[in-house]
Amino acid sequence: MPGAAPVRVVLADDQSLVRAGFRALLDAQPDIEVAGEAADGEEAVALVRERRPDVVLMDIRMPRLDGLAATRAITGDPALGAVKVVMLTTFELDEYVFEALRSGASGFLVKDTEPEELLRAVRAVTGGDALLSPGVTRRLIEEFAARSKQPARVAGLDELTEREREVMALVGLGLTNDEIARRLVVSPLTAKTHVSRTMVKLGARDRAQLVVLAYESGLVRPGWLG
Repeated sequence: MPGAAPVRVVLADDQSLVRAGFRALLDAQPDIEVAGEAADGEEAVALVRERRPDVVLMDIRMPRLDGLAATRAITGDPALGAVKVVMLTTFELDEYVFEALRSGASGFLVKDTEPEELLRAVRAVTGGDALLSPGVTRRLIEEFAARSKQPARVAGLDELTEREREVMALVGLGLTNDEIARRLVVSPLTAKTHVSRTMVKLGARDRAQLVVLAYESGLVRPGWLG
């Protein structure tokens, strides 16, 4: 949109070559700018508090403070509530997927992702979408199935309407707003409104956290994906 402020991104990775590659790609876009770089988790947290970016591309494995701890520090700070954290991982099914999303990450990117996918991801999380591929979604369900014998009580769940519970479950299965709209035979705007209201009622930071809550509450169960 003409005149809109660019999406501001902080790069946190201990490999300077990775940061340089991401910076070159992002800074070449008219609607995105790199607000700073950090080589470890402590630098990342300090930089985010100083620059208040829209998105942080956060490597999971870094010295001094790893990406998980840095993410918790950022998402746990009410003053940084608008900052979205996207984890960078070498493999899609990284062993830390579960913990990172519980820590407040908005999604994952594989480091060798295609440039177009990286750009789409940065723009998507800025708009409130989650970055959860089918592989990551399946891994999440497996983790919750293994760790949770009984569904957890999620604050605010009782306030949801039946339709909002249905929408929340579909978000948990990885459906987009357009896919939810088709499934429920409603308009995409109506689907988006239901998702937004559900997030507000549950105090969910973003769509990724809504996915986690759907699994924790038992609205999504192992086997639903076939």
